[in-house]
Amino acid sequence: MGKSGEEEEEEEQEGLSVHSPCQAPPSSASSLPKIDLELKLLEALEIYPPNKLQGIHRHFILYGLMEYLRRSFDRHFSSDEVLQLLDRFYNLEMLKPDEEEMDILNQEEVFSLPQTFYTKEES
Repeated sequence: MGKSGEEEEEEEQEGLSVHSPCQAPPSSASSLPKIDLELKLLEALEIYPPNKLQGIHRHFILYGLMEYLRRSFDRHFSSDEVLQLLDRFYNLEMLKPDEEEMDILNQEEVFSLPQTFYTKEES
C-alpha cells in the first residue's frame, strides 16, 4: 500500500522527514542532533563564559545558556540539561566552590561609610 503525494508532502516539509531527529518531541536534549546541540552550546559560551559558572554569577550564566539554546532550538532546556552538555567539555566539579569559599561568601559584615565621608559632607 503506497502513500499518496499529499501524505509524502506532509512527511517531508523543508526537506525533513517527520521521523527526522529534528522533528522529535521536545522532551529531551537527546532528541536533537548532537553535533548541532554542541555547536550551539559552544557559540553560547562565547557570550556566557564557563569560568563565570562559579560564585555569584553562576545562576545568571546558566540562565543565559538556557535562553540561548531555547532561542536556537525553539524548545525549553532545563538547567540540568545544560549542565550535562557543559560536562562534555568541562570538569564542572572544578567549578564548585569548596567549603572555605562558601564560608567567605556566607560571611556577613556590617557596612558603614567611613568617617571621612561624613566630614566632607559637613564642610
